[in-house]
Amino acid sequence: MAHLSRRIFLSAAAALLAIPANASEIVHRTEYKVSLGILTIARAAFLTRIEDDKSYRVSGDISSAGLADLVTNISAKTSVDGVVRGDRLQASRYYLYYKSGKRARTYEVRYSNGNITSTTVRPPRRLPKNWVDVSPGDMRSVLDPISGLIFPAGTNVCAQKLPIYDGEMRMDLVLSPKGSDEFSTDGFNGKATICSVRFVPRSGYKKGRSDIDYLSKSSRMEIWFAKADAANVYAPVYVRIPTQYGPVTITAVKYGAS
Repeated sequence: MAHLSRRIFLSAAAALLAIPANASEIVHRTEYKVSLGILTIARAAFLTRIEDDKSYRVSGDISSAGLADLVTNISAKTSVDGVVRGDRLQASRYYLYYKSGKRARTYEVRYSNGNITSTTVRPPRRLPKNWVDVSPGDMRSVLDPISGLIFPAGTNVCAQKLPIYDGEMRMDLVLSPKGSDEFSTDGFNGKATICSVRFVPRSGYKKGRSDIDYLSKSSRMEIWFAKADAANVYAPVYVRIPTQYGPVTITAVKYGAS
């Protein structure tokens, strides 16, 4: 998987599994698989904790699987902490540890009222030529990659422009309606709302990169949202990301089941 697709996959996968519910304390576990074509290349397990309807924490582990694990060992740990404000989740801290083979990198982003207050990357990244810097304007009114893909019931989910920042890249995901279809998995069986997604790179990337250019020109990226009744939110159950090597799909294999 190309570098950009890996990061979008990690972000989308985390959002697939960050499903809150209404109770004094909720512990919610969800699982999924990611495939390249017909081959399963990664699996993940996430745990969501919500306390007193006020604060939340989502943590997850992701690892390569199948033939991909024979080529290179990929693993990641990610988490997000924040507060529940109204019907939305607002992050205060987003964390991602990513390891591919012997190389590892950690991203940590701090938020205040939706604005980025700090970003720490370890080890520091050596910026290449033609790097598009993240401007101060791009750091205001920004969503984290996990909470940003969860919507309260009643939201027109396919009429959204999502300003996402993952610790390095600032991107917009522009959603538009593409119909609906049946979706079934452990814990859910019903209609899913399908959104077409247009990927718009804003900053935090090398200009002229082929994978970014490919995805930004593609019209085949989509996200399927399903309503989790206990949580009263819409969250993704399926994501399709076109790449130069074939489509990467992320599918929830457990959704809404404890």
